[in-house]
Amino acid sequence: MKLDVIKLDGGAAGSIDLDEALFGLEPRADILHRVVRWQRAKSQAGTHSTLTRAEVSYSTKKIYRQKGTGGARHGSKKAPIFRHGGVVKGPTPRSHAHDLPKKFRALGLRHALSAKAKAGELVILDSIALADAKTGILAKTLQERGWKRVLIIDGADVDANFALAARNIEGIDVLPTIGANVYDILKRDTLVITKAGVEALEARLK
Repeated sequence: MKLDVIKLDGGAAGSIDLDEALFGLEPRADILHRVVRWQRAKSQAGTHSTLTRAEVSYSTKKIYRQKGTGGARHGSKKAPIFRHGGVVKGPTPRSHAHDLPKKFRALGLRHALSAKAKAGELVILDSIALADAKTGILAKTLQERGWKRVLIIDGADVDANFALAARNIEGIDVLPTIGANVYDILKRDTLVITKAGVEALEARLK
């Protein structure tokens, strides 16, 4: 598929042939859903924790005598039936990550790229190189383009001046090709890829 290439200032910069295997697939929601779930589960902290009966800080003295009280027999205030007692089968720190085949993850990335292309939310830039790292100038340029929630993918390395200028602009994410992922692509309204980024993605996903 052929797509027009623009410059950062909006001027025309020719066109580019995009690989149909990356940008021309019919997007499948089930594949995208599985990859996003894998990403979110992997990033979940898993630091939830409760104190068990063995970990609650209480005296181990028997709370009252065994017989003659007319009540049930108890030997510890740490029992879960008492207030401030230990928790039974509560959450413990663990990893929520699960396995997903590498080929399936790559397939999910192809479908995410194709979904943006099909929706008309894909923009190809000639380059994002900036002479100066000026946040105000870049913010004005992005506003002129109408990009409010945008993910920008560059080549192997992101232009240093552009990265500095963009880091304080709300709604803008900038990633090198190796950082391109399904969740960030789908989260933003517009996907912007440089020509270097397209070449690197095609080499990565062949």
